[in-house]
Amino acid sequence: MKKYGVTHKVTTPYHPQTSGQVELASSNRKLQLNELAELRNDAYENSQIYKEKMKVFHDRNILRKNFEPSQKVLLYNSRLHIFPGKLRSRWTGRFVVTRVFPFGAMGIEDPKNGNVFKVNGQRLKPFLENFVLQDDTIQLENPVYQD
Repeated sequence: MKKYGVTHKVTTPYHPQTSGQVELASSNRKLQLNELAELRNDAYENSQIYKEKMKVFHDRNILRKNFEPSQKVLLYNSRLHIFPGKLRSRWTGRFVVTRVFPFGAMGIEDPKNGNVFKVNGQRLKPFLENFVLQDDTIQLENPVYQD
């Protein structure tokens, strides 16, 4: 103990002169713990205020999707999100909305086999039926330039 500069004092069970230092140190420790609790409460209140502001911001910028029964939709395939193929579409099928449930749930039907199941409306997007891809072939041997 001499190495660390600590002196050991032996006292009787009640000796105010030596136990005063211990009492002073413990009272300081209590003050520090109280300050720590106040800091923790302040941090919690600040985080709640931040969460409320972010929720308002998010709710203001979210796009609401409204689907009607008999509307054609595409379903997001979340398994392709885990194992992404670079050029692979993550949207599957051409489903038909059969029922709109409260709180954003949708009943959709697969027209191929008639299966009906319920999904979250956030996983759906409208199917654009009139969108047609045009296949243009280009002759590389005799190219034709358009002006």
